[in-house]
Amino acid sequence: MADAVAEASLTAGVDAPVGQPSLTAGSDAPVGGQAVLEGVMMRGVAHWAVAVRKPAPEGTTDSLGPIATETFELRRRASPRTRLLRLPLVRGVVALIESMAIGMRALGIATNAQLPAGEEQAELSGGVWVATVVVAVVFAIGLFFVVPVTLTSLVKHQLGSSWLFWVVEGVLRTLIFLAYLVALSRMRDLRRVLEYHGAEHKVISCYEAGDELVPERAAHYSRLHPRCGTSFLLVVMVVAIFVFAPLGLPAWWLLVLTRIIGVPLIAGLSFELIRFAGRNRGRRWVQAIIWPGLQLQKLTTREPDRDQLAVAIAALSAVLERETPGQMAAGDLLGLEVAA
Repeated sequence: MADAVAEASLTAGVDAPVGQPSLTAGSDAPVGGQAVLEGVMMRGVAHWAVAVRKPAPEGTTDSLGPIATETFELRRRASPRTRLLRLPLVRGVVALIESMAIGMRALGIATNAQLPAGEEQAELSGGVWVATVVVAVVFAIGLFFVVPVTLTSLVKHQLGSSWLFWVVEGVLRTLIFLAYLVALSRMRDLRRVLEYHGAEHKVISCYEAGDELVPERAAHYSRLHPRCGTSFLLVVMVVAIFVFAPLGLPAWWLLVLTRIIGVPLIAGLSFELIRFAGRNRGRRWVQAIIWPGLQLQKLTTREPDRDQLAVAIAALSAVLERETPGQMAAGDLLGLEVAA
């Protein structure tokens, strides 16, 4: 354990036990995850698992129910070793689509786990899951890309230059994104989910540092992680400014069309940047670049308790029972670089 802690670095104590600094792992591992309702989804190289804290049984004095865990094999229609899917930019788009599909399934499993004994929702068909993912993508593109370019187009002639146009559009897009995160962070119903998000990050960092996977050790690690989806989305907002800058000021419908068509390119570029940052987190200049994304995670994570850490550990342990991600070649993997 001493060697593991030595490999981790100390950070400002924003979320460690009182009076102690936080630890962050100094290396990267091909594991990722997502917070769900009263639980955590963790994924590795070829498997993913969902661990959920079930309600306490009726008629008992227990305040906590048991942890229910389900493990699944990652089924890919195309091999992750296929050259096309491993190409930079392409692998990012494929990874994000796969992550969204798994995340939706994990949310459904977590919701079912909270139902009374003997009661279970009907499992949704593959078509319904596809439709759900499509709706989520359309909503995100509309809110963060179509709305900003439309609002900026209303004052396009007053701005007078393409340079000023893309600056205003980029700032507006980022402000909408920040307002969206602030609104989510203030929803009381989401507080528990944000705590499990923090638990997921802590447990992944604990594993990356080679430390013992127990709540008492995981609690010492930071709830902020360089590969978090929150950081990824902030990078998307910034990258979009530079991608759209050379396009000038065409008609409104062309501006909207380019924003929609450009989303895969922006996502692919952002994925590569987050991937690079995760693997080079020890460099000071990388730490300076990822600092804004880490600070933004203070909105999307909360400090978890030991019981929530135990749930996240159960999810990761279920994956590790089937495989050893740390012994796999990260270059052969898809969708494992974004933590949540």
